[in-house]
This record gives sequence, structure tokens and C-alpha cells, in this order.
Amino acid sequence: MSEQSLLIDDFSQRNGRSALGTEWRGFTDRVMGGRSDMQVGYVDGPEGSALRLRGQVRLDNNGGFIQARVPLSADGDFAADDFAGVAIRARGAPGPYYLHLRTGDTRRPWQYYRAPIDVSDQWQDQVIPFSAFEARSIRQPLDLSALRSLAVVAYGEAFEADIEVARIELVR
Repeated sequence: MSEQSLLIDDFSQRNGRSALGTEWRGFTDRVMGGRSDMQVGYVDGPEGSALRLRGQVRLDNNGGFIQARVPLSADGDFAADDFAGVAIRARGAPGPYYLHLRTGDTRRPWQYYRAPIDVSDQWQDQVIPFSAFEARSIRQPLDLSALRSLAVVAYGEAFEADIEVARIELVR
């Protein structure tokens, strides 16, 4: 980690806590009646530990997502005004994967900001600028002074999701 970045997690602790001290949690569309299945855990690789999100994303009953989400602050809003985006090191099976951001403005479960993650079976490093995040079911622009959480999400079509994340950080 350098002064140009803020580590969210490198998953080396393997205790469910991010480098920020907040706890990762798994969610599926079952919270609203969907039928997707999910497992969240850790795997070892040649480069160290990684978070693994996998499961069957199903569209039945208005479903269609699984996710691992982490609060960016233990006590509310996190100011990310000094950062330009999110860097992620990931690999996975084919499918639509996204990063989701939530803010103080995203009060309803279906409100968030999303940006796609490209994955392949090889590790890839990506930087996703905040300008790439699109608002979903909300009209307010992304408020970087009031970020609440970040999530890795498999979403939008029926598929067998399997994504590993070795590192995630905010970058300037």
C-alpha cells in the first residue's frame, strides 16, 4: 500500500474483517424472496489468500444476485473525495460481476451505484474510476463524501457465479 491508495482488504487476516476493521457479509436475493444460493469464504492461492464468492444466481421469483458487502466505516459515512476510484485484483468464471457502492442517499435496498468488473480465469488488475459507476434506481449523483459500503456482486442473469478477489483498495 502506498500514499496513493487505501487498502480495503487483501484478505490476509481470513477472519471476516477488512483492513478497515469492518466485517464482510454475504447477501442474496433471498432477502426479498429470490432463490439464489451463495457461499462466501477464503481460498489460498500462489499469491496468498482471496475472498471467494460463488453460487447459483437464479432469476426465479424476481431474484438475480449474490454479493459480499463490506461497510467502509464502522460509524457511518466514509469520505472518499480524495480518491479517484477502486482498484481490484480478481479472477473468476464467466458471468456478469459488478462493484456496488452505497451512500447515505441509497436508503432503499434497490438503490446503489454499480460498475462492471471484467473477469477471466487469470488474475487481472483493474482500476475502476468513480466516474464509471452508474446510479441504479436513484437520481442523486454519487456522493463521494458519504460512501457507506462496497460490494462484489454477481448479478443480472442466471449463471453459476464464482469470483475470487485477492485485493481491493481505493486509489488516487
